[in-house]
Amino acid sequence: MFDIIINPKGGKGKSLKALKLAEKILREHGAEYTVHNTEYAGHATELARELSSKPDAKIIVMGGDGSFNEVLNGITDFNNVTLGIVACGTGNDFIRASGHPRKVRDAIELILRGNVGYIDYIDVGSRRCLNVAGAGMDVDVLLRYAEMKAFRGKVKYYASLFDTLAHVKWHKLRITIDGRTMDKSVFMIGVGNGTCIGGGMPICPEAKVDDGLLSVVIVNEMKKSRIPIELPGFLTGKHIKKDYTESYSGKEVRIEVLDDGKIELDGEVIDDKVLDCKVVHNVLKVYR
Repeated sequence: MFDIIINPKGGKGKSLKALKLAEKILREHGAEYTVHNTEYAGHATELARELSSKPDAKIIVMGGDGSFNEVLNGITDFNNVTLGIVACGTGNDFIRASGHPRKVRDAIELILRGNVGYIDYIDVGSRRCLNVAGAGMDVDVLLRYAEMKAFRGKVKYYASLFDTLAHVKWHKLRITIDGRTMDKSVFMIGVGNGTCIGGGMPICPEAKVDDGLLSVVIVNEMKKSRIPIELPGFLTGKHIKKDYTESYSGKEVRIEVLDDGKIELDGEVIDDKVLDCKVVHNVLKVYR
């Protein structure tokens, strides 16, 4: 028995199309399922919390990174839950690293094959993060995105990005990686279990979702005149080899924001000034 959690209004209509196809494939294979539609922000977390208490819970989450994050934060008994991931959101950044199929049919058929493995997630104390936590420019972009009235989807994201870059500012952070502390003036920092943000920008291109490590990429302050020249490298992951970039890996990472900046988790901006990240390995079971 599969329990499907889906936002029927998500993905600009993609979600409902995806659900119809998923139901068709499940019926063809004689699989039993129940659909649970989310009705408000945080509802997927509530549903996952309720469903994960069922014996041998098999939860399929259909959506994007926000839906995946909500469901992850609702799981109460990881030993009891196997998670199926079907991407039908707008960004779909996490599956770029996890290797899950992009096509709905392939994703459902993978689930029906029943092969199970583990992927990591990031524990940040009171919350969990599946893809990337960060601070700096990416948060500024998300704040600008929330304010912008024009455009939608990826176009809106890149419009927010270019507007942010036109008024770029550096952020003062204290960063501790497995006990080593550094004070930095940064363009941005990504703490990645996954690789990408913003619908395909590989901030942490070397991250792996199942290696028990977090990938930490620090893009330091640089001459502002360099930014337009360097921007294409950020879109392809080439920034990782530049002189302004530092790359680390570790199991525990602390970010302390020392200015007026904020922090983001899986694309959601939070007001916390301190973020303690710890990788959780071999706990989250998924169909792979």
